[in-house]
Amino acid sequence: MLEVDNIEKYFGDIQLLYGVYLKAKEGEVTGILGSNGCGKSTLLKIIFGALKSKYKLIKLDGEVIQKKLYTTRLVKYLPQHNFIPDFMSIRKALQLYQISEVDFKSFFVEEGFDMLQKFGHLSGGQRRIVEVFLTIKTPSRISLLDEPFSHISPGQVAAIKALIQTEKQHKIIVITDHLYREITEVSDAIYLIKNGSSKRIQQLSELEDYNYISQGSL
Repeated sequence: MLEVDNIEKYFGDIQLLYGVYLKAKEGEVTGILGSNGCGKSTLLKIIFGALKSKYKLIKLDGEVIQKKLYTTRLVKYLPQHNFIPDFMSIRKALQLYQISEVDFKSFFVEEGFDMLQKFGHLSGGQRRIVEVFLTIKTPSRISLLDEPFSHISPGQVAAIKALIQTEKQHKIIVITDHLYREITEVSDAIYLIKNGSSKRIQQLSELEDYNYISQGSL
């Protein structure tokens, strides 16, 4: 279990996050919702260890993690931007992420990727879905996914959802996206970031109550 508590983040004199709490379990997908600029991406970066915060408490299986989480090699993080270098081939990336070409080809059965193709030569949608696949599929205890459904086709979204459901059986998955329906469909637990604080959502109707979505949108 991953437990995050008391996260406070300031940008200058402006406080963005106020004592955020979140708990994510192996076997579940934990979704984070919130309006643009509310701090969802900031929260994932703080958990990963790429961004400092004024206060934070991170525990894994009840043990406090004192160092940056990414240094434990237990976590993989999908940022919103492209992160595989343009010059790297798909084959080399698979080797680095410890993923077999058989698994890759079986997932992308309709794409027909050339394993020697460089990331810089892929289309934006192709590149994004390959990077999403690498982050989810690579061996790790924790996967942090920032907008994995954005800029990819509906068919690819469905494939990613299916992959997440398979991989969650043996890892902790925390996910956020502005496509809230995709998050509500794939998540077992949902948190809403509003006014800098986290609120555990027990029923989807609460998203209307908190004015995150308009009445009748569900």
